[in-house]
Amino acid sequence: MERPSPIVYKPGTGGLKTRKGRGFSIGELREAGIDLNTAKKLGIYVDRRRKSIHKENVEALKKYLEELRRQ
Repeated sequence: MERPSPIVYKPGTGGLKTRKGRGFSIGELREAGIDLNTAKKLGIYVDRRRKSIHKENVEALKKYLEELRRQ
């Protein structure tokens, strides 16, 4: 099973282009129901500098948690 990678929008493109981010924001983790200690244990990268919450990232985290529970 592969860890999810966060998607962030490139600055200066008006939110049109995306790239792979360094980690998920704390708000995205909170919306997915994951605290920081659990994220560390699961090996999920956290970028404390990011403040934005993207629905795609929250859905990816929820899907990853669901796959972990199945195993």
